[in-house]
Amino acid sequence: MRLARDVVRVRVPATSANLGPGFDSLGLALGVWDEVSVRAVAGPTTVRVVGEGDGALPDGEEHLVVRAVRLGLDRAGAPQAGLELVCHNAIPHGRGMGSSAAAVVAGLVAARALLAEPEALDDDALLDLATQLEGHPDNAAPALLGGATAAWEDGAGPHAARIPVSGDLRPTVLVPQAQLLTHTARAVLPTQVPHADAAFNAARSALLVLALGGRSDLLMAATEDRLHQGYRADAMRGTAEAVRALRQAGWPAVVSGAGPSVLVLERLDDATARTLEQHGWRVLDPGVATSGAHLVG
Repeated sequence: MRLARDVVRVRVPATSANLGPGFDSLGLALGVWDEVSVRAVAGPTTVRVVGEGDGALPDGEEHLVVRAVRLGLDRAGAPQAGLELVCHNAIPHGRGMGSSAAAVVAGLVAARALLAEPEALDDDALLDLATQLEGHPDNAAPALLGGATAAWEDGAGPHAARIPVSGDLRPTVLVPQAQLLTHTARAVLPTQVPHADAAFNAARSALLVLALGGRSDLLMAATEDRLHQGYRADAMRGTAEAVRALRQAGWPAVVSGAGPSVLVLERLDDATARTLEQHGWRVLDPGVATSGAHLVG
């Protein structure tokens, strides 16, 4: 396998995982985009970050995009080279909007685009590699495929399928100033949950598939959860309070991924948005990203 190109540019969307009841399975691509330029060079690897993460991320081989490119080239049996990366990041870091999945998917899609035979890294291979780096496919799937996705794993590895999404779905994302690392949010989860709670979430996840497809009248019931949000409340009390208050007011609000951002599966009215901004939330109206990671130019 040889490299056929020496420079590629990739755009990849933010994502929100879980969507309430669909823990480690359901995900939604959002219209906030990172753009990554990858150039194969003869010299050492360098990384320049513009925007989110500037000054806080590794600037060499430990950068997540670089690690993903390397993993993809290794899977394809292609030669390695020095890499020159320029990352224009708009996805907030440590906020439950899939920034790490976006970096991983961007690197893998870039690796595929560099190959003379890109079919050596099909979407199934990319999802498998992304899951190796991420630990689970719930964010990687919508980052790769776009729209809403259901992801699962079995003995053959991770899989994902797109879920039909109504064109009327207009999600709102509330981004706090504070960050929360995913491993911190996972550490508070119990190793076992009551059977009744598992059955509750199974029903709500099935209902959410209908709600996303156009049954907006089901969104409130479909976004109820008993598996993870309550256990994480003490680790992000502002987020838990915002979700509670919004739901009491009739908005289908959930924790975005592992938090601390909040995803509302409707467009907030201006008065509610202004109130939240006054309390320190950044209010985004990103829309659904109907396409996943793709080449630019």
